[in-house]
Amino acid sequence: MEFVFAREGAPPGKDGYVNDPRDPGGETKYGIAKRSHPTVDFKTLTREGAAKIYRAEYWDAAKCEAVSEQLRLTLFDTAVNCGVGRARQFLQPLTSLDDYLFERLTLYAGIPRRRPASLAFLPGWMKRTILVREASQ
Repeated sequence: MEFVFAREGAPPGKDGYVNDPRDPGGETKYGIAKRSHPTVDFKTLTREGAAKIYRAEYWDAAKCEAVSEQLRLTLFDTAVNCGVGRARQFLQPLTSLDDYLFERLTLYAGIPRRRPASLAFLPGWMKRTILVREASQ
């Protein structure tokens, strides 16, 4: 959870609120997007509350417990960053952690072609992928 919080604007001691107009995800707190969670009250959302959402809607939904220990963090982080469906899709066919992450990088590389404003986020997505690989070794 700390890996995700650190990359979703919510390191310890921060309130986790981000509203970057270039981000199609829109307003977020602790990485939880208001657009995807319209009933969540951002004024009262805590890190613990966000962790419960991450557990139910990303970790459990992506079935992270069902994959190898080496792949769990990568699957979870991909579910958070790319969606549960896409994270599960990258598992088929999976031959290695690097193959999985290559699929993720390929997805990121194509996003700015469809949504040019997202080019600003590409370096961060690439760095996050490298960091998740290092953390998963």
